[in-house]
Amino acid sequence: MNKVKKRILIIVSAILAVVVLTSVAFLGVYFTRIQTFSSIEKLTDYEDGYNLYRMDVKYDYSLDNIINYGITDDQTMIDAIVKEALPLLPVSIKAPNFGCTAFTLTDNDGDVHMGRNYDFSLDTSSMLVYCTPKDGYKSMAFAALDNVSANVPDESIKSKLASLTAPFVCLDGINEKGVSIAVLTLDSEPVHQNTGKPVISTSLAIRLVLDRAATTEEAIEILKSYDMIAVAGRDYHFYINDASGDCRVIEYDVDGEPRELIDTQSEAVTNFFIRHKDEVLPNQKNGIYGHGKERYDAVMDVLAKEKGNYTNDTVWKALKSAAQDPNPDDITSNTQWSISYNNTELTAEIVLRRNWNDVTLCQLENNVTTPLK
Repeated sequence: MNKVKKRILIIVSAILAVVVLTSVAFLGVYFTRIQTFSSIEKLTDYEDGYNLYRMDVKYDYSLDNIINYGITDDQTMIDAIVKEALPLLPVSIKAPNFGCTAFTLTDNDGDVHMGRNYDFSLDTSSMLVYCTPKDGYKSMAFAALDNVSANVPDESIKSKLASLTAPFVCLDGINEKGVSIAVLTLDSEPVHQNTGKPVISTSLAIRLVLDRAATTEEAIEILKSYDMIAVAGRDYHFYINDASGDCRVIEYDVDGEPRELIDTQSEAVTNFFIRHKDEVLPNQKNGIYGHGKERYDAVMDVLAKEKGNYTNDTVWKALKSAAQDPNPDDITSNTQWSISYNNTELTAEIVLRRNWNDVTLCQLENNVTTPLK
C-alpha cells in the first residue's frame, strides 16, 4: 500500500471514528429524551384539535444549569431552556402569556383544594407533565402547548422535540408535598429585578417551587433568593397553596423599587394586585393595579354561600362562576382549562374549554389518568 492510500485510509478511519463517537454521544444524551416523547399520550379527542395530552419526563434536567446560563430577557430564557431540554438541536419556542383565576378552600373532609382557571384568548392544547427529578420532589403540572408551537405534539418529530421543553413552561401544578402553584398575569410594567441575585423568569419560578418547596413558606423563601424577570412583555403574580391550607399571593411591589417580593394571604386571586384590592373596581381596567375583580367577586360569592359546607362540587361551582367565553379583545378571556387540585390527596381534576361534563382525573402517586363521566 503506497503512502497516498495509507493517508486516505487514516483520514477515512478518523472520520468514521468521529461519526461513531458523535452518534454514541448523541444517543447517550437523547435516549431518555426519546423515552420521554415516546410516553406522550392523547387523553381527549375534540373536533377542534385542541386536546389534553400527558407526558412522563424520563430525562434528567438541571434547573441550576438553566439559571446559570444567565437570563436577562425573553430570548436568553428561551435559549437556556432549549439548551437544557434539547442540547445539540435547533428548536425555537416563544415566550408564554398567563391569564386566570385561582382560589383555595378546605372541604368538609379536611382536604385542601386549589381551584384554577387558565384564561387565554388563543386556543391551546394542554400537556400534563409528570416529573420525578433526582434531587427534587415529584410533581404534575400543566403546560399550554401553543406556547411551544406543538398543539398536536404527537404528529411530528419536531412537535415531539418541542414538547420536551414543557417542564419549564408549565403554568400551574402540584408536587408530592401538597404544594400547588399557579401564575396569573397583571397589567403593570414587567418586573425586572437587578439586585445581584441569580435571575429566574416567570415559568422557571413554577418549576423551582414544584421541585424544591415542601410548604408555602419554603416556596416564598426560595423565590426571595432570586431576582425575577417577567416574560412576554407582561407582569405576573403567583398563587401558592400547601397541604396545610397556607395560601398566599406572591407579588412584586408595583409601588416600589426594586419591586420587592411581597406575600399576602388571600382566599382567591385574579388579574389584579391583591394587596391593592380596595383600589380595584369590577368590570373595568384599573391602571397598573389590574383587572378581573368581577371574577374574584364571583368566586368569593360562591365561597360565602357554601361556607361551612365545602366539597369538591364547591370548587367546580366557583370555577364555573369565573370561567370566560372567548373575547378577541381580551387576552385574559377564553378559559382554556379549569382544574380542581386536591393538595391532600395529590390529585387534579381538569376540564378543557368549559366542557364541564368531560373531566379527567390525574393522580400523582402512580402517574394515573382516568376519564370521569
